[in-house]
Amino acid sequence: MRRKELVIFLSVVLALIGMNVLVMKVNNPLYETNEELVNKEYVSSQKLFDEVWGEVKNNYYDSTLNHQSWAHWKEHYRGKIKTDEDVKVAVDTMLASLDDPYSRYMTKQEYSDQNTSISSKISGIGVNISTVAGKVHIINVIDGTPAQAANLQAGDIILDIDGKDANGLSVSEVANLVRGPENTFVTLTIKRNNDKFVKKVVRKEIKIKSVKSSIDKNLGYIQISSFIGSTTPNEFLEALEKTKKTDGLIIDLRGNTGGLLPNAVFIANLFIQQGKIVSIVGRNGYRYDIQAQDTEFGISKPLVVLVDGGSASASEILSGALKDYHKAKLVGTKTFGKGMVQKIIPLPNETGLNLTVAKYLTPAGIDINKKGIQPDITVNFTLNDMKNNNDVQLNMAKKVLNQTIEESKLTKAH
Repeated sequence: MRRKELVIFLSVVLALIGMNVLVMKVNNPLYETNEELVNKEYVSSQKLFDEVWGEVKNNYYDSTLNHQSWAHWKEHYRGKIKTDEDVKVAVDTMLASLDDPYSRYMTKQEYSDQNTSISSKISGIGVNISTVAGKVHIINVIDGTPAQAANLQAGDIILDIDGKDANGLSVSEVANLVRGPENTFVTLTIKRNNDKFVKKVVRKEIKIKSVKSSIDKNLGYIQISSFIGSTTPNEFLEALEKTKKTDGLIIDLRGNTGGLLPNAVFIANLFIQQGKIVSIVGRNGYRYDIQAQDTEFGISKPLVVLVDGGSASASEILSGALKDYHKAKLVGTKTFGKGMVQKIIPLPNETGLNLTVAKYLTPAGIDINKKGIQPDITVNFTLNDMKNNNDVQLNMAKKVLNQTIEESKLTKAH
């Protein structure tokens, strides 16, 4: 049994390392399309449930399965699963018993959405939305998209979509209605202040950029909003190129909830040339250290990383490694504390399972799960800061970075 568990753990590690090798080859496409991640075999709903049960039993990082008899669940639902909806309800109930918020079953639509996020492209109109008191608000419009061409604006309220009342719909439901095949149209009824009007907007492939950069005098600024997209490493390299003449660099990971672990490893490896970047600890204590690879970059300029309570998972892998090796000073507030690794497992009927298969430790061997990472300098926002759009954390990061640059110059002078 232990040999089987070791094989499973090594397969996970090899998959992660294989992905990391891919992202190191920056002149090649980072990942293939996600077609191969879709299992198009169709089975009965009962068999689908049994497969999920087996995947969790064999692969979940905690071999005790939260100290319970896993056989109980298979027996409990034997012969009771008749529809895909039954699968969803039963699996959700079963997974809830693990007390693990990160392991989840994905329906065909949810799994498709997950793969779309990883490929970093969707067919839509190019808006970010939120719901407030049941109303759908456009938060921002992405540059160069059909939404911008149609003159949609931040603050607009979407009243209905192709004749369907949008009031009370979730963000996911609205997104599913707005998205569709490329070059088709979606008709939106919009409220702007006291005006109400209709916009017919064409759907196009929206390329999601997860990295933005700018320069403020002698300081470079790179914001990584997510590690989920397969294009993130190349986008980061492009940002480095744009900011290469600066004296120091700020990497902003605030609100970045994570994504693909190899993306974080790749970026950490640009600054860390030797030693382990992260340790993966799997079922029954099996451990693998992901080591830094020798690269042509070796970036050594002064560095500050911005973090907050929304910085999680892959963000904590990057910030934790940079902190442990004293490559950067962390500014902001304590990170979220998600030190678990999930594997996406394709299932029949084009569904999938996002399953916790391991935990990770920072290079110093620190388990940050449910604890987070304390920044070197804590800076909290006040209500006045938020009202006045005063980014005190970024201001402090610039101050700290300029001080570090001056200290570095003095050291070199001596």
